[in-house]
Amino acid sequence: MKIHPLITASNELAALCDRLSRAQFIAVDTEFMRENTYYPELCLVQVADENEAAAIDPLAQGLDLTPLLELLTNNEDVLKVFHAGGQDVEIIFNFTGRTPHPIFDTQIAMMAISQSEQIGYSNLVESWLGKVIDKGARFTDWSRRPLTERQIEYAIGDVTYLADIFPRILKKLVKTGRGEWLDAEMEKLADPENYRNDPTLAWRRIKAAGRNPAMLGRLKALARWRELEAQDKDIPRGRIVRDETLADIASHPPKEQADLAKVRGLSQGWKDNEIGRRLMETLAGAKPLAEEELPPRTARGAPLGKEGALVADLLKLLLKIRAREIDVASRLLARSDELEQLAAGVRKGLPMLETWRFETFGRDALDLVEGKLAFAVVSGRLKMTHVDDVVDAASDAP
Repeated sequence: MKIHPLITASNELAALCDRLSRAQFIAVDTEFMRENTYYPELCLVQVADENEAAAIDPLAQGLDLTPLLELLTNNEDVLKVFHAGGQDVEIIFNFTGRTPHPIFDTQIAMMAISQSEQIGYSNLVESWLGKVIDKGARFTDWSRRPLTERQIEYAIGDVTYLADIFPRILKKLVKTGRGEWLDAEMEKLADPENYRNDPTLAWRRIKAAGRNPAMLGRLKALARWRELEAQDKDIPRGRIVRDETLADIASHPPKEQADLAKVRGLSQGWKDNEIGRRLMETLAGAKPLAEEELPPRTARGAPLGKEGALVADLLKLLLKIRAREIDVASRLLARSDELEQLAAGVRKGLPMLETWRFETFGRDALDLVEGKLAFAVVSGRLKMTHVDDVVDAASDAP
């Protein structure tokens, strides 16, 4: 594979993207910094197909990234391959308002052909290629220039290895017939709504107990205010106010600005500074949350009760057994909250009761809940057994 020097000129980037536009797939990775800014700062982009690889310096003066962004977001003929690509996709969305498509994530794909829930890139490379990645540059400040040859070599390795591994993963997916299992997962990764930052919805990311409309209304207003403050100052939202402090203020709102000095997580200065004044104005204008916006009565679905909790535990055991039997990550088949909802009597709207998940796991899960499935120890291993099969075998015995 040909490895190009660091690309810093627009004509070089345009020529590279023109060649890559004719590839069947390209491996993509980014290096970024987000410790001190609201939006992640893109510092390096690495791309590779089966023939060539390059690192691109988006901080290079005068570099026009348009050909690269067009390749990633507008060229439907080239598959874009990432590993754990959520943050990479977010950065591209921030630049363009679009996401890479079509898209393939090797971390997600590994869930369909192994029991790995979230395999790291180093482990992926070692398991498929038998190579150990030098982790010395992992904590590089990618915004500093010039980059060393070692840093660039490390960064490009992320896509050269990925370009080698992807066809092998694809071949195994085809062999196992599980490629279609991943279609919805990949489309979810590429859904722009996952990356659209709406300040009015920021409160949903904050843990808060209860469903009190007044309290949640204050939390919604405060979370929106914090997002706008952080955007305006271009600093991480936690530098304004931490989540737990915001939730505490929403639950126990101060009566006047001077009381902010008593809030854990805020400095004394908040009692008379401008940002404290804006926080108090936000609280004063907060309205109770509308009924349709309130979260479900329980975070994990319908109430279980003691018996339901036992059934949920059996379902979780069933899930572990099935995942082991077919060598697939259990989280791809079903999530814990789904199992608890099934145990509580929910039968609609559960992904594990639809399409391939139903055929692979959901049908047996229903049978277990309805008393048609039991556990048995066969040759020292725990297995699932249908009750009707056990009865038939017993009746046929001499």
